[in-house]
Amino acid sequence: MFQTERMRKLKIITLDDYVTPVIRDLHEAGLVQIDDISDRIQQNPEVAELITPSKSTSKTGKVSSLLMRTTGLSDLFGEALSYGDTIKDKLHNMFNPDVPVRKPVEKVDVDSLCKYAESILDEVNVDVVPIQEKLSALDNESSKLISKITVAKKLTNVNYNLEILEDTKTTSTIVGRIDVESASELKAELSKITDEIVIDDIHSDELFDTIIIVVANEYRDEIYSSLRRFNFENLDVSEMEGTPSEFINNANSRLVSIDDEKHQAKVELKAVAEKWDDDILSLKEQLENEKERNEIFSSFGETEKSKVFEAWVPLKKVDETKQIIEASSDGYCVIEVEDIPDDSEDVPVLQNHKGYFKPFELLVQMYSPLKYNEIDPTFFVAITFPFFFGFCLTDGFYGFLDFLIGYFLLYRGLGRNSQNAKDFGIIVMASGIWAIVLGLITNAFLGDFWGRILGLGTLPTCIPWLDSFKNSATILIIAIAVGIIYTNIAFILGAINNVWNGNTKDALTNQIVWFVLEVGILFLAMGYMIPSIGMIGYVIGAIFVVVAFGLLFWGGGVYGIMDLFGFMGDILSYARLLALCLATGGVAMTVNILTVMLNNMIPFVGIILAIIVFVLGHIVNCAFQTLGAGVNALRLNYVEFFGQFYMGGKHKFEAFKANRRFTKIND
Repeated sequence: MFQTERMRKLKIITLDDYVTPVIRDLHEAGLVQIDDISDRIQQNPEVAELITPSKSTSKTGKVSSLLMRTTGLSDLFGEALSYGDTIKDKLHNMFNPDVPVRKPVEKVDVDSLCKYAESILDEVNVDVVPIQEKLSALDNESSKLISKITVAKKLTNVNYNLEILEDTKTTSTIVGRIDVESASELKAELSKITDEIVIDDIHSDELFDTIIIVVANEYRDEIYSSLRRFNFENLDVSEMEGTPSEFINNANSRLVSIDDEKHQAKVELKAVAEKWDDDILSLKEQLENEKERNEIFSSFGETEKSKVFEAWVPLKKVDETKQIIEASSDGYCVIEVEDIPDDSEDVPVLQNHKGYFKPFELLVQMYSPLKYNEIDPTFFVAITFPFFFGFCLTDGFYGFLDFLIGYFLLYRGLGRNSQNAKDFGIIVMASGIWAIVLGLITNAFLGDFWGRILGLGTLPTCIPWLDSFKNSATILIIAIAVGIIYTNIAFILGAINNVWNGNTKDALTNQIVWFVLEVGILFLAMGYMIPSIGMIGYVIGAIFVVVAFGLLFWGGGVYGIMDLFGFMGDILSYARLLALCLATGGVAMTVNILTVMLNNMIPFVGIILAIIVFVLGHIVNCAFQTLGAGVNALRLNYVEFFGQFYMGGKHKFEAFKANRRFTKIND
């Protein structure tokens, strides 16, 4: 519970003829993490004389190519299947997704899988490609029409049939716009170039004139050169028929037809997606697994007829892993099990909690991977995070809402297809339960709703001396006491970590020193408060305080003494529990006061306004206070708790494991 899984390293040699089934079976079992030894081989000349770095298999490229095609179809089908969905459908799919039915598949070699993939993809393309081509053509036509409409709108004052403005064998026609001030100068400039030119200047609006130029082809380039100097906006009227107004009307009608055709094509594509989506998803998963198996060979070493690789495995899974390797290789293998010292830095870390505590590993991992030889704090986080969350929120109804969100949206909704979402659901539910309990015993249920609006006085579940509206000082004392206890637990964990790592001085000057100081303060307080102890308490307390200051000075000199302020800050930081508790109740009480005022002071519509303020006010307050409770519960663990002992590591255990969400291997 307080240690991560003990790990062992397996050093494995097997013949080339057996390495593929060995890797396949290890991949399906998902017990090991393959270690990359290729770099170490190159860096060690002695080892390099015996083995050379291996490479991915020759089939990796083909598998990757097929996977790319399959992924493209999968993305296409995913988009097609959502076509026509309403907002209600999208929300349902988001928070209550269908659980995929796993398709039974056979164990096949890479060649057979590639052949199967090609046949499926070719068959799917027969249905998909014509629809894709049609949609692409419609999109191109639509884009072209929209562009042409933009041009036509700039020519609405032109009454020519645009079709006659196209170039001929001997003449070029140029259509465009120029600012009004430059129009006369432009015409004069162009007239100097040649007499074989016709210029029609049509006033468009206050800013621009439309210019239509017909000129012999031999002067085309010279004309364009002059136009560029005048910032002439060239308008392409090719493939446009009728007057600009007629063209716009016809184009808009065609765009409506295109939308109808695209809708029909997308409906057809959705039907194709419904037919093939399951097959494509299962094929994609098979190819992903095969690609991972083929690429892992680049982490190996090799000789002329064998492969050499290393794998990390949890101690309790060593025997099972050895059996898999020996069975897959028909015994043609050599396996060496290497013990790992506790102070090793490169060991991947695997946490091993079960049941209620398992989801809270996620919160620890969000902070940093653990170090192999340090204490795993997940047990404490699983207890304190929901408690801190509930303490910050402290409202029975808000906690109930959070519990429902955790259960229906996360645990039973998104959690159906996502382990992380399921874990978060459990965390939110546990936090909601604490908020309910603490809210009920501190007289907080929608703030003071029970007494102010229902007129029923104090909640029957309330403990009088914990009433948050009357005895906030008591709650502050509890918050500080919780902070002292939790900080001391952190000091104990930090001292244990330091002793395990041989850092006795750090244990004394960073953790144990605070226990010495606390004992000294306790004796001083007893001497002051209990006359019978009197001077004895003062003397003993002073001795402990002096020893504590001596340890601080030993650990960090003058700067070590400054750690006293950090210690006090860590303890006082737990006062935020009271602050957020009062903030939740205070805002909720304000909403209730406004509700009563609106109902009493405004006739007729007052009750409606009161209900709106009541519902919206509490929804907003619940949302913001829930967010604040989560952030501050994390902060108290990450900063005040972890900061006293957490060392952090580099590597999280990443199992070499086949993904089997859409497929399952036939026995």
